[in-house]
Amino acid sequence: MSKKKLKNITPQNYLKYYYDIPHEGKTSAGKPLRKLKDITCPYRGIKIIPTDTIKGFEKNLDRCKTAKDGVELLSAYQKNMLPTEKAMFAIFKDFALINPDDNLQNCLKMIKMNCLTRLKLEEMEVLDDVDRLTRKLSPQTALKIRAKTTKCRQIIISNSTHDTFKRKTFLSSLEEIIPNENEREILNDIKNKALFLPTSESSRNAFVVKYSKRSQTEIIRRIFIASTGSIEHVTPASLGGMNTIGNFLLTSASGNRYRENMPLPEYIKRHPKIPQYMQMYIDDIIREIHNGNLPGNETYPYKIKKKLFEESGGRIVISLSAYKYSEEEAAGAGVNVSIS
Repeated sequence: MSKKKLKNITPQNYLKYYYDIPHEGKTSAGKPLRKLKDITCPYRGIKIIPTDTIKGFEKNLDRCKTAKDGVELLSAYQKNMLPTEKAMFAIFKDFALINPDDNLQNCLKMIKMNCLTRLKLEEMEVLDDVDRLTRKLSPQTALKIRAKTTKCRQIIISNSTHDTFKRKTFLSSLEEIIPNENEREILNDIKNKALFLPTSESSRNAFVVKYSKRSQTEIIRRIFIASTGSIEHVTPASLGGMNTIGNFLLTSASGNRYRENMPLPEYIKRHPKIPQYMQMYIDDIIREIHNGNLPGNETYPYKIKKKLFEESGGRIVISLSAYKYSEEEAAGAGVNVSIS
C-alpha cells in the first residue's frame, strides 16, 4: 500500500477499502460502539480487534517482506482469529519454519490444486441441497432453478480458466425467478440455502483458492481484517432495517460479511452458539456502560435485546440481570448525559 493511501486510512473507512463492507455514512450512528474495546463478537465468539490498532498494523505490515515477517506480525492477533483464519495461520506458521525467506503467496500456490478440488465438492453439496428443495415447487419453477444449478455444475467441473463459478452471480440469478404466490416461502428457503455456498470466510479451501492470486500483503491484511470491528444491521438495511444504534451490533468483519442478508434464524442454524455469544456480547456492553464508555446510550441493552428477540423469532433471549439500570433509569441516564 502506498504511503499516500495509508494516510487516508481511518478506522471508519478501513473495511470499505479492503473488505467491501459499508462502514461509514449509513452506519454513523454506530460510532459509539466502534470505540469500545474487549468486546465479544456476537456472531462468532472471538474478541474483536479494536479499530484503533489499524494504523499501527498497517505500518508494521509495510515492513513485512518474508513469510517469517508475516507470521510474526499475525502472531499478536492469534487469539482473535476466527476458525478459517486460525487454520490458515497454522499452515503459514509451518511454512515459515521451513521457508522463512519465502512469501505466503507461494505457500498458497503450493496447496491450491488440492484445495480447489475440495472446494468444488463443497459447492456441489450446497447445489444438491438447493435442488432437493426444488421438489416442493411447481415443475415450471423447479425447472428454472435446476437450469441454473446445472449451469453452475458445468462451470465447477470444467477446467476452464476463463469461465469460473461465481457465488454472487448464482445468488443474483435466483432473484430473477418469479414464483407463484404459494411458492414464495419455498423460494426464500432456497435463497437462504444458497447463501451457504463456501466463501473465504467459511471455507479454508475457498480462502486458499482466492488468495493464492493475491500478494503476501493482501493475505496478511485479510486475516487481520476478519476480526476487526464492523457495524452490523440486525434487521438488514435492504429489508428495511433502520440506521439507528438500536438496530446495530458491533461484530467482527467476517461475521458481518458472511451473514449478508441471511435471516437471523438461518444464521443461527449455521452457528448454533450465536445465542450464547449474544449474551457474552451484551455482558461486555454492560461492563463498558458501567465504566462510562457508552455515554448517552444507556438504553442500548434494552433496545438491542428487544430487536434480537424479534429478529431471531424468539431464539435469542438476552438476560440483563447484570445491568444496574432499569429501563426507566437507563432512559433518564441518557437524557442527563446529553444535557450536560
